Amino acid sequence: MPITEEHPDFVTAFSRGLSVIKTFERGAERQTLSEVAAKTGLSRASVRRFLLTLEAIGYVAQEGNTFRLLPKVLDLGYAYMSSIPMWELAQPLMKNIVDEIDESCSLAVLDGYDVVYLARVPPRHVYTIPVQVGMRMPPYVNAMGRVLLADQDDKQVDDYLKSARFEKLTPKTVTDPVRLRRIIEETRRNGYAMAEHEVYEGRCSLAVPVRNREGKAVASLNVSAMMSRASKDDFLNRFLPLLRQAAATLGDSL
Repeated sequence: MPITEEHPDFVTAFSRGLSVIKTFERGAERQTLSEVAAKTGLSRASVRRFLLTLEAIGYVAQEGNTFRLLPKVLDLGYAYMSSIPMWELAQPLMKNIVDEIDESCSLAVLDGYDVVYLARVPPRHVYTIPVQVGMRMPPYVNAMGRVLLADQDDKQVDDYLKSARFEKLTPKTVTDPVRLRRIIEETRRNGYAMAEHEVYEGRCSLAVPVRNREGKAVASLNVSAMMSRASKDDFLNRFLPLLRQAAATLGDSL
C-alpha cells in the first residue's frame, strides 16, 4: 500500500524536487525562480536550491535568470521504458500495423541457433498460419532469423552455416550454405529480409531489425502474408515503411 506524505519514510525533499522538474512543460520551457516557485508553492530559496542541485547533476541548465531542462532528464523516462518487457512495448505498434494492412505481424529474437517468437498479432482474415508465442524456428529459413544473422559478424555467420542442419520445408527453401551466405550479405546491405515460399508455399515474410540505442539488433519485426493477397510491390512499398517505423519506435524505447 502506498505511503502518505505524513509517513516517516516519505522523503519530502525528493518529492518537491520532482515537482520542480514537472513545471517545465510545453509553453514553459524556460522559467525564472519566481515562476517555478509560483507553480510549486515553494519558497524562492527552496526552488533555488533544487534548481542548482539539478544543474549540478546535469538535468537543468541556467541561462541568465532563467532555467531549462537538459536532455539528460529523458533518462528518467528511459529507465521506466527499459523496465517494460520488449514484447509489451511492441504489442501496440504491431497492432497498428495489423489494423492498417490486415496481415499478421510478429516479434522474435535469436536464442542460440533458434528464432523464438515473443509476440504475434494475427490478422482478421482466415488465411493465417499456426504460429504461437514461444515457437522456435531455424533462422536460415525465416526472414526474421536472416535479419538477426545479418547483424552478427562474419565468423559467427560462418560458424552457424557450418554447424546448422538445413532441411527443405518446401521445394523453394534455400538450403545451400553458399547461397544463404549471399542472402545474409544482401540482407545486411538492404536492412531487411524477404523469404518467399520458403516456410509455407504461397506465403511471403518481410522482416526488419529492431535496434537498441547502441545500434545492436536485439529483435526483429515481420509481416507475413499470402502472396495471393499481397504483391511484392505491396511488401516493399506499403509494408516495409510501416515495419521500419515501428522498429525505430520500439528501438528508441530499449
